[in-house]
Amino acid sequence: MKHQITFARLPDIEPDEIIAHMSDPRVAEHMPLLTFKWDKSAVAKFVAAKEECWSRDGLGHWAILSGKTYVGWGGFQKEGDEWDFGLVLTPQSFGLGARITKQALDFARTDERIPFVTFLLPPSRRNLGALDRLGAVFVAEQEYDGETFLKFRLETE
Repeated sequence: MKHQITFARLPDIEPDEIIAHMSDPRVAEHMPLLTFKWDKSAVAKFVAAKEECWSRDGLGHWAILSGKTYVGWGGFQKEGDEWDFGLVLTPQSFGLGARITKQALDFARTDERIPFVTFLLPPSRRNLGALDRLGAVFVAEQEYDGETFLKFRLETE
């Protein structure tokens, strides 16, 4: 039986779970901006920054649960006038990405603030078939915090 996917807030997750998740080298493999050691201080700053997005924009990144188990974080973050979708799963949950993304995009399609979604992926991500199947189109290479990313766009209306 598949567990139900639910979205919660990051402060509801034990910091040690986030530390273990973000310290796994399989997670860092495709995260060029992940250049620091995760500890309780890093988690506190991360959660505070994500909660600030909720305060400022009324939307942000969620903690993602499968049943009652934390499987990662992701959601929508406002970047200028665009809503960028990000998803960072625990290695044990990599196979849930399509299901979680579909559920998040279903949410976006009902939110009038989100006429389209962008995705920024590092060039190390070679398998981009899922984005193609969603209907996302390549926009351009984009620099973000000194790193190059591949930018895609998906219309939600």
